[in-house]
Amino acid sequence: MTRPAPTQSQFLHILSRNAAETAFLAALHPRPTRVEPVALDALLGRVLARDIASPVDAPPFDRALVDGFAVRAADLAQASGAEPCHLRLNAEVIACGTPPALTVGAGTATAIATGGPMPRGADAVVMIEFTEPADGGITVNRAVAPGAFVGFAGSDIASGQIMLRRGTLIGAREVAMLAAVGLDHAPVWAKPRIAILSTGDELVAAGEPLRPAAVYDSNGPVIVAALRENGCDPVHLGIVGDDATALQTALAAAHAAHDGVILSGGTSKGTGDVTVQAIAGLGAPGIVAHGVALKPGKPLCLAVCDGKPVVVLPGFPTSAIFTFHDLVAPALRLLAGLPRRSAAVVTAHLPVHLPSDLGRTEFAMVALLQGADGLVAHAVAKGSGAVTAFAQADGFVTVPALADGLSAGTQVQVTLFGSQVTAPSLAIIGSHCTGLDAVLGRMDDAGPLPRVLATGSQGGLAALRRRDCDIAPIHLLDADSGTYNTPFLSAGMRLIPGWRRMQGIVYRKGDARLEGRDVDAALATVLGDPDALMVNRNAGSGTRILLDRLLQGARAAGYWNQPASHNAVAAAVAQGRADWGMAIAPVAAALDLAFLPVADEHYDFAVWQEPRDAGALAAFEDALAAAADDLTALGFVPATSKEQA
Repeated sequence: MTRPAPTQSQFLHILSRNAAETAFLAALHPRPTRVEPVALDALLGRVLARDIASPVDAPPFDRALVDGFAVRAADLAQASGAEPCHLRLNAEVIACGTPPALTVGAGTATAIATGGPMPRGADAVVMIEFTEPADGGITVNRAVAPGAFVGFAGSDIASGQIMLRRGTLIGAREVAMLAAVGLDHAPVWAKPRIAILSTGDELVAAGEPLRPAAVYDSNGPVIVAALRENGCDPVHLGIVGDDATALQTALAAAHAAHDGVILSGGTSKGTGDVTVQAIAGLGAPGIVAHGVALKPGKPLCLAVCDGKPVVVLPGFPTSAIFTFHDLVAPALRLLAGLPRRSAAVVTAHLPVHLPSDLGRTEFAMVALLQGADGLVAHAVAKGSGAVTAFAQADGFVTVPALADGLSAGTQVQVTLFGSQVTAPSLAIIGSHCTGLDAVLGRMDDAGPLPRVLATGSQGGLAALRRRDCDIAPIHLLDADSGTYNTPFLSAGMRLIPGWRRMQGIVYRKGDARLEGRDVDAALATVLGDPDALMVNRNAGSGTRILLDRLLQGARAAGYWNQPASHNAVAAAVAQGRADWGMAIAPVAAALDLAFLPVADEHYDFAVWQEPRDAGALAAFEDALAAAADDLTALGFVPATSKEQA
């Protein structure tokens, strides 16, 4: 039977590639919408739809990183091969899973295995290779530093701290992180279900006999594979011939039951073109581009019908796959919550010296940021037992065994963990504060997430001066003027006022050594008590600087326990691993700790007056303003736009 030729009603109006993409994205507004919980064993390749906070500390206790003996570092300060130091052995051996029962007192040591929990009183582990048995104890022929071979509790991540952010693409590392804190599922964006229809009388499905003048349908299977590669759930509905009624019926059913439809063939200006006509009636705005200035790919048709993409790819396989990857896949990846693709190996430079142990090949994890002269590889170092370092890292740098490190400014090859890296529009390096999570939660979902590295106020300012980041959160007090933050800015910088927060000494309620005392009396009491263990903060942080000023050179027991967040400090005190430390009031309140106010400080954001991405910085400032109520609810006092820190 001869079918009458359809009337050609859609004529090609050629758009530039950029104009077609702009029109398609403007009509579609692609972003993920549906959330579903997915079990741990099925999370690979999925995208987080919510921030994930750790329900526990990781690791949950201070632990030994080598086989040896838990000791007090001060006992071994003079130990050497010529004059070894003798220590008495305590009557227990600590293995993995064995809670310690005895305190390590002065002049004693406790045998401990790798992964074993550290006993109270010990602040270091001496490797078994540097000891000898002697007279009911051991002799040690090497001094050790406080904190040597100790993985501190909460040093990886503290309970309640955000460990993975919404928009994170889940790989094996993220699965390991979730399992490490006991989570067996996570909320992820549902994969867009995309229907595929191959159109044309000439098509035959693979495996069927090839009739005269027919060709096998290669586009359908390759589009299915490409959709899976780009985070979608493809549904291949088979082949529909060039019959207007049949095609319109199949297309309407596919559109109603799926999140989008991709057709292959039937876009050319000719008598076989019935596909474009079938799109009419599916919904507004309809076709936004039919004909794009591409070679190959000119006949591409892009439509959006009732919020769903309807794409008609050219019939020739090369044209179909080219246009799919160039113009369709990026939009579908946004629907799936995925970032754009890029290379697997990139070149970057190191901003600071990267040390390494001579004689061992080292794989140093790095986070990539966009600097003034290209990508910058910031080392992410948390120790061999840390899993959250993977979440911050984009890849790794290999340091050869015969090198003792890589110098600042060295060009390095970064092997990526994933198939792509997207330098964020905003890089934030500096002081840690729980309030920053509230601000970032107000950032628009579109585009790459801001990259946040907690290095302390001084580290953040140094990175900003090198233009390795866009924003440096700081809380630094100039002792001479009594002014926060402004005196530390370099020429060309300005300050975005953030919020006020109270820093203070945190301790467990009812501790008579601190209860009811002022700051000076409380410090005098705990510094005079060798059993009062403190928990410090990382060097370079504003909190550490404030605490060192209060201590005036004193080194209390526990001084070298140096976690990098307020959450970790509060968790250490709440769980009895330490007796006191310094943290901000909202964190103390969250864990029901007593709080002794010390300083009402300004937490602000140093930026360049001429930023590299003014739009991204403006979006951050908008989010900061929008988060005012969130910050107030957390216990902070947002600054006004006119306030000078």
